[in-house]
Parts: sequence; structure tokens; C-alpha cells
Amino acid sequence: MKHNFKSGFVTLIGRPNVGKSTLMNHLIGQKIAITSHRPQTTRNRIQTVYTSEEGQIVFVDTPGIHKAKNKLGNYMVRIAERTLTEVDVVLWLVEPTTFIGAGEKHILEQLKKVKTPVILVINKTDKVKKEEVLTFIDAYRKEMEFSEIVPVSALKGDNTDVLISCIMKYLPYGEPFYDEDTVTDQPERQIVAELVREKALRCLEEEIPHGIAVVIESMKFRKGQSAIADIEATIICERESHKGIIIGKKGAMLKRIGSQARPEIEEMLECKANLQLWVKVRKDWRDSDLYMKNFGYNPKDSE
Repeated sequence: MKHNFKSGFVTLIGRPNVGKSTLMNHLIGQKIAITSHRPQTTRNRIQTVYTSEEGQIVFVDTPGIHKAKNKLGNYMVRIAERTLTEVDVVLWLVEPTTFIGAGEKHILEQLKKVKTPVILVINKTDKVKKEEVLTFIDAYRKEMEFSEIVPVSALKGDNTDVLISCIMKYLPYGEPFYDEDTVTDQPERQIVAELVREKALRCLEEEIPHGIAVVIESMKFRKGQSAIADIEATIICERESHKGIIIGKKGAMLKRIGSQARPEIEEMLECKANLQLWVKVRKDWRDSDLYMKNFGYNPKDSE
């Protein structure tokens, strides 16, 4: 390792649906965090790793900071806010606008309490005129002094190389935390569950609220010349009426979710996947500590 190698932890925060997961996936060059046009898609803290000649950045993608409506919501917000004091750099993603609403004001209050360097990232610049970006920068400069302000398009990858350079400036020198081939700390089962959940969210559109979770019941790899992963996954919902919608007429919706998830699962696992999906009802699971823990959201993790 070079004596001037840098390494550190960087968190991505922001209101729901501002593009945190899209940006992180682009920076590391691989899809790990699921994305959706619907808010609060990310529920857990996900770590991914970017390694270059200059250094290693461990990105921590957190749930969006929002007004919680149940125990799962409280868990998500605590995870996001606690992370601010545990990292070397904070990336705050915002929309390209001069309007700074109540959600952004709440995040500003949190950021002003920490000594961690904060880089303001104005995302989705591909949706506005270039000359407008300066007005957005000025609006936020009046609210707080940032270490850096970087406009980017996470979707198109615009200016993300500049963002990486800015992050490196604030990282300490030190040994890498992971070997250079590591891209995430997420186990394969967790990524598979999240890919199924992503496709469910997209296929169901507005028909089902966010009260779904996905549990991998079984994941086994067949031995032999052609590798095949046999995966059994259960989609958890909160109402009997939701179950029928998820299954669809003659199982059509469930088949659609599976057919959309399968190619990305196979790409990630680098083998064929035999994916079997089931649906179960667990009433009001988002307000149950026991169910939350069983479905991978341990309330103690946010304490």
C-alpha cells in the first residue's frame, strides 16, 4: 500500500427519493442499493466500497430522513441521524431548487450540530438549465457553510468524478478497511431480498402502501456443471386485501415480479436462479418489534 493512501467512511443523507441509492450505485459501478420513484425505499444502513489508487471510500447509504409514522419509520430515521457522527464525511443530497422546505430545514438543524465535514450535493442537474445551478448553490450557501458544494447528475454520472476528488480531500490517511475486490458488506441473501422488494414496489405502483417486506426462506446452490441457485422468497404484506393484489389474477402479478427480479439476481449471483415467490400476511408488522427483527430491521441497531 502507498504511504499516502486514504481511507474513510462517508454517509449519504437527504430526504427520501432524492437519489442517494442511485448515486451510490453509480459511484461504485455496481447495483447494490435498490431504487424506486417511491420514498423510503432504503430501510437499512448499507455499506458499499469504492477503491482506487488514491484511496478507499466506504459509502454508508442510509434511509431518508423523514417524519416517522410507525416503529419502522422511527428505526429508519434513527439509523440515518446516528450515522452523522460516525463518519469522516457527510454527503447531503438535495433537489435542484431554491426552495428550502421543512424537510431540508430539519436536516440542516442536524448538520449544524456535527463537526463532520459536510459536502452539499445538488443532484438531478440533468433536469434543469446549467445557468440555474448557481442560484441553487447561493440559496443553500445562505443557510450553512459547507466544506464543498458539488452539482451532479447521479442518473447520468455527470460530475461524479469531481465529487470523488472532493471526498478524498477530507479523508484521513490510513490502511484500507476492505480488500480491493470488495464492493459491499451486504450478504447475498439480503441483496436478493432487496431486489425482489424493488421489483414489487415498481410492479405494484400505487396499489400497495410501503407495508411490504421480503424474506429469503431458502437459498441453496445446486452442485454440478451448471450452477443454479434455488431461492424461496416470501413477500410480507399487512392486509389480506393486499395479498390478493400482490398475487394478481391467476398469479399474474407475482409472476411479473419474479420475472423482473430474476435477471438482476442472476447477474449478481453469476448463475441461473430458480426463484419461487410466496405471499404472507402479517398485520401491522411495521409496528411490531418482533416482526421487524424477523424481517431484518432490528430496533436495537438504531439505538
